[in-house]
Amino acid sequence: MVEKAVILARGLGTRMQKERDGIELDDESDRIARQGLKTLIPVGSRPFLDYIVDSLLQVGLREVCLVIAPDCQPLQDYAERVSKASHAEVSCTVQEEALGTADAVLAAESFARTDPFVLCNSDNLYPREALRTLAADEQAGCCVAAFDGETLVSEGNIAADRVRDMAVVVADDDGNLTNIVEKPPEPEKYARGGHVWVNMNLYRFTPHIFDACRSIDFDPERGELELTTAVQLLCDRQIVPFRVAFSRDGVLDMTSRKDVDAVREALEDRQPGFAAT
Repeated sequence: MVEKAVILARGLGTRMQKERDGIELDDESDRIARQGLKTLIPVGSRPFLDYIVDSLLQVGLREVCLVIAPDCQPLQDYAERVSKASHAEVSCTVQEEALGTADAVLAAESFARTDPFVLCNSDNLYPREALRTLAADEQAGCCVAAFDGETLVSEGNIAADRVRDMAVVVADDDGNLTNIVEKPPEPEKYARGGHVWVNMNLYRFTPHIFDACRSIDFDPERGELELTTAVQLLCDRQIVPFRVAFSRDGVLDMTSRKDVDAVREALEDRQPGFAAT
């Protein structure tokens, strides 16, 4: 059973900070968005991050680490408050520069040490079944959750054009990862069983991922150290088994201002299991 989780929370929230489609947020949410702290935007009476942490705790993950920017006091305070309210261990680690997702994972190496861990985004609320699969899978090795693109549109709040821009996950007939392809121009070419399966940055990693992240170069187009590049390297070298967990559930996304109302509506009748802080 995996007990550790890493949440990537250093992102600058650029899309959330911009005015998009004429959508106005309430004063508190606007203030938080402009600080680049979209994961703390209130959903009901709770920050969105509460729902993410609660989902991790519900599937048995008891140690949670937030990867944050330097001097990000609001998230440091958040970790301290939730540790007391939930009886889980919530801590922070700092990614000094925004060099990409692979570098963000490296920032969590001292937290993970020699243990496997689940990795997720701070602006996505994933289905608990997918989280449970990654946390409780008794097979050794790494695993990536692959989401049905059509279901992300119909059961979540993610637009079809955004799904087409996601990395595509390709597996062999035994469910082993063979390729993870960033933004292919024709994702339909990679369909499996009539469905295109995409990456939403939800993984279970062994510590092998850290050496892989150290071994890659900056992406020539984006100028960042991409986690998908490290995943492909780990897969190609076959150092550790790397499986795919297929999910037909939706994901809630809090990337831009137009997502806020949809997320609030979807979570209207749901409350995190630990006390508000």
